[in-house]
Amino acid sequence: MTSPYAITQTPLGTEQDQGEVERRLGLLERLWASGTVRKTVIVLTMALAWELYARYLNNPLLFPTLSETLSTAWEAIQDGTLPKRALSSVQVLLVGYALGVSIAAVVSVLAISTRIGSDFLETASSMFNPLPAIALLPLALIWFGLGPASIVFVLVHSVLWAVALNTHSGFLAVSQTLRMVGLNYGLRGLGYVVKIFVPAAFASILTGLKIGWAFAWRTLIAAELVFGVSSGQGGLGWFIFEKRNTLDIAGVFSGLVTVILIGLLVENVIFRTIERVTVRRWGLQS
Repeated sequence: MTSPYAITQTPLGTEQDQGEVERRLGLLERLWASGTVRKTVIVLTMALAWELYARYLNNPLLFPTLSETLSTAWEAIQDGTLPKRALSSVQVLLVGYALGVSIAAVVSVLAISTRIGSDFLETASSMFNPLPAIALLPLALIWFGLGPASIVFVLVHSVLWAVALNTHSGFLAVSQTLRMVGLNYGLRGLGYVVKIFVPAAFASILTGLKIGWAFAWRTLIAAELVFGVSSGQGGLGWFIFEKRNTLDIAGVFSGLVTVILIGLLVENVIFRTIERVTVRRWGLQS
């Protein structure tokens, strides 16, 4: 919590030695000390720049104004199209993300527990991590057909390696002192990992979860563009594709803004809350 007071210093040996050493911050100073306020100012500045540039350009087919975009988004919200597409995307994302994180947890535990597990993670990540997840979509469509399973498959690939590598890196950084404490208490196997490695490495694990989320979200939107073309349905990606086909550029921008807002919500509300109640409370991060 930001203190409402600021410390002021005066030169020693002067008549002000007994002067003010603490003053109350003004309202503007306290507001500016908040990260939320500063980020809000940045977003509003970007929105204003968008509106002014679009009005200067005066070409709605190339770059619609923010007001036109918000108006189109509001119409899509009122008729239920945009919420329905967003919900569809989030549902598929949660399934793929949960599966990817679960598999990454198993792989990470095996990697820190056994040599063969460590070798497998190192070899498999070197082979598959550089492979773009969206490049697997054609094979997924052949293997799993025209359904959500195809997108879930590419989402698992996009999440798995980011989470597993960051988790394993955090596990390796756990001090030998903590490891010996766990062994001295008789911890072994999964209990040893959960009670010693996970809390100590949770900052790295959370970083992996954030990266995995970002990879999954952008992969989902890209995959839905292709999946929507194939099956005539989909989430936000298909919404954007439909609007592009009808030259509704304000609709395209409204879909992109929705993607951005969901990303901001997850990053600044969900992950920030998890970070606050875990790594910051535990003293693992300042």
